[in-house]
Amino acid sequence: MPRRCPSLVVAGMSLVAIFSAASPLRAQDLPAPQSAPPAPASATPTASPPTITTDRPAITDASTVVPAGYFVFENGFAQTSSQGQNVVDAPESLVRFGLTAKTELRFTAPDYFNDFSAGSVSGWGDLSLGVKQQLFATKSNFDASLVVSLSFPTGAHAISSHGYDPSVLLPWSVPLSKNWTAAGMFSVLWPTVDRRRNVTGQASFYLDRQITGKWDAFLEYGGEYPQRGGPQHIIHAGTSYKLTPNQQLDFHFGFGLSAAAPDHFIGFGYSFQLQALRREKPSGS
Repeated sequence: MPRRCPSLVVAGMSLVAIFSAASPLRAQDLPAPQSAPPAPASATPTASPPTITTDRPAITDASTVVPAGYFVFENGFAQTSSQGQNVVDAPESLVRFGLTAKTELRFTAPDYFNDFSAGSVSGWGDLSLGVKQQLFATKSNFDASLVVSLSFPTGAHAISSHGYDPSVLLPWSVPLSKNWTAAGMFSVLWPTVDRRRNVTGQASFYLDRQITGKWDAFLEYGGEYPQRGGPQHIIHAGTSYKLTPNQQLDFHFGFGLSAAAPDHFIGFGYSFQLQALRREKPSGS
């Protein structure tokens, strides 16, 4: 059985309490606003900015794309203990840009890894470029996207895979009720390990609870099945909070269920979005 640190146990108990306590919460009815004088005919209504939606901190990516003309910057820090190794990594930066209403471009910046165990190695990892295409966005709110990416061997000698590694991801989501959402992702990766391809399948499934308009929490299972090496099964949980429509904080933790999986990991992140391009509507529309 994998080791579990006390902080993870406390965090796990806290998250269970959040899910349990959140069920009876209901939004309070707001009093009807007093009628306001109509706006002048020449006034142009101001559209509200879209609320930020990120791929982190879950294993499962968002099933939707970034709105056209917007940048989303996702960043984080994580600590992982696995088979005697104690590794921290940052900044976990993913930059996403909404190219069209259904297409986003993606740039995963190199991550810095620092192993504090004996005989440790440290250095920058590989960068990755990709694209996400919206496949479905139905009236029943079932969403699905296709993510295709390719990593480049730009990292340090001890960290880089030394190969050009493609991956294909298929995230999906569907609402179960007003406050509950089910989602998951199926993936195939072709990482280079010891100068050889190690075709790896991945699957994840999670349940998300919207606690308030700005706060949600999730519980997730993730599985990884490499062509060579043992399978990795983990339990993952976390929460995110929208500071503003354009900013998000997150916290997450997890532990392994199989011998090849990490013993435990914990992390947090900060993400924000910016509008880069403004698309003017034709007059009279």
